[in-house]
Order: sequence, then C-alpha cells, then structure tokens
Amino acid sequence: MTNVTNAFSATGKRKNAIARVILRPGKGERVVNGLPIREYLKSETLARNSEQPFHLLQAGSSYDVVAKVLGGGLSGQSDAIRLGISRALAQISEDFRKQLRKTGLLTRDSRVVERKKYGQSGARKRFQFSKR
Repeated sequence: MTNVTNAFSATGKRKNAIARVILRPGKGERVVNGLPIREYLKSETLARNSEQPFHLLQAGSSYDVVAKVLGGGLSGQSDAIRLGISRALAQISEDFRKQLRKTGLLTRDSRVVERKKYGQSGARKRFQFSKR
C-alpha cells in the first residue's frame, strides 16, 4: 500500500497482539504508541527482536518506523511489530522479500493459547483423580 509520501504500511499479528506499522524513509527513528521503542518494550532483547528485519537487510538507519500496537503482552507485541516491519519492507523491494522469506520473517506465527475446558483445571491439566 503505497501513497504519495513514500510510506509503506503493513499489519503484523502474534498471539493476541496486532501491530499496524508505517515505514517511511528517514533517519532510523522507532516509535511505538508514541514512545521510543526501547522505552515502550522495556527490554533490550524485545527491542532487538522487533528490529531483526533491519539487521538482516542492513537497512536500519534509512527508515523510520511508526507503530500502533493493541492487545497481548510485550513479547507478542514485539513479534507483531517484527512481522509488520517485515511485510512493509517486502513491499519496497523484491530482493528484500526473498531475503525475509528465506529467514522466515514473513511467516505469521499462528500459535495462540489453548482454551480451558470444563471439568478440567486448565487446557490440558486435569483435576486429581481419586479411585476411592
């Protein structure tokens, strides 16, 4: 989805988190929900994880990222941002798309929490069984 300002937008999802990402040519600023990415995600590991597509393509400082994230926890949000960034970068160049596809960054991780069933204490765990 390209418009006149050379911005590329994409959506990333993981668990219950949804990230809408806008990628623009710029100086490498990363903003998530109005805060710098490292301040929002609180963990250096999560911030690095969400910037993985840039490190792979060596294109980190040439694009600004603005992301709006809803739902889930910080880990799911980090992965949702990563998928959104990857999808936006794939719109820019076919070479980017091939590299991202090869490393698995364009594939959505569809695992979600399994629901709790009735008559059990969790999704799989049962209540203790007593024969007598």
